[in-house]
Amino acid sequence: MDVLLQQIINGLVLGSMYALVALGYTMVYGIIGLINFAHGDVLMVGALTSSTLISWMSEACAGMPGWMILLVATLIAMVVCGALNYTIEKLAYRPLRNSPRLAPLITAIGMSLLLQTFAMIIWEPNPKSYPSMLSREPIEFAGAVISVTQIVILAATAITLAFLMWLVNKTNLGRAMRATAENPRVAALMGIKPDVVISATFIIGAMLAAIAGVMWASNYGTVQHAMGFMPGLKAFVAAVMGGIGNLAGAVVGGVALGLIESLGAGYLGQ
Repeated sequence: MDVLLQQIINGLVLGSMYALVALGYTMVYGIIGLINFAHGDVLMVGALTSSTLISWMSEACAGMPGWMILLVATLIAMVVCGALNYTIEKLAYRPLRNSPRLAPLITAIGMSLLLQTFAMIIWEPNPKSYPSMLSREPIEFAGAVISVTQIVILAATAITLAFLMWLVNKTNLGRAMRATAENPRVAALMGIKPDVVISATFIIGAMLAAIAGVMWASNYGTVQHAMGFMPGLKAFVAAVMGGIGNLAGAVVGGVALGLIESLGAGYLGQ
C-alpha cells in the first residue's frame, strides 16, 4: 500500500508537469491547427534561464530567501520564454499560416533543433546541477514520502490550471480565443484581431512551459540543452490522449500519462 501511494504521488507530480506543457500544445493547435514541436525546447530555455538567474541571484542577493529567488527566477524565465515564443510565431509560423500543413510542421521541427543548438552554444552541452532553493527535508505522509518541492509543484500546477481555465472561459481574451478557434475570418469581422489572439496564445503557452521547466529542473536537479525533448514529446502524447484542442482533456491526459508512467516504473519495472 505504501508503494502504491508513493507511486501515485510521483505520478501526480510528473503528470502535473506534463499537463502544463500539454496545455501549450493544445491551445495552439485548437486555434491555428499547428503542432508546435518546438514547445518542449521552450521548456528547456525556461529551465536554463532560471538556473542561470538563481546562480547569479544567490551571490548578488545573498540575504534573499531561497523561495523568493526561485519565484523571481521563474517570473523572469516566463517573460523570456513568452518573448521567445512570440518571436518564433511571428518570424517562423505566421508567414506559413496559409501554407500546406506540412510546411509549418517541418518548420516547427527545425525551430526545435535550432533552439537546442543555440542553448548548447549559450549554456554549453554538459548537464549542470540545478540549484535547490527549497528544503530537501522529506515529509512523511501515510507511509509515503513527499518533498517540499513536489508539494510546491502540485500546488503551483493546480493554481496555474485554475487561472488558465478562468482566463479562457471568463475573460474577453478567452472569448476572443474561442471565437478565433471557431472561425478566424468571422472573428475578424466581429472586431477581433486574430494575429493578436494567436500571439497571446503562443505567449501564454510559453509561460506555462517555463513554469513546467522550472518544476522539472527543481524536481530532478539537472538541466541541459536537450532536456525538453522527452517532456515535450510525452506532453504531446498527453494532449492527443485528452483530445488535442481540448483544455480539460490535456490536463486529464497529462495526469493519466504521469500516473501510467509512474505505476509502470514502480511495478512492471521490478
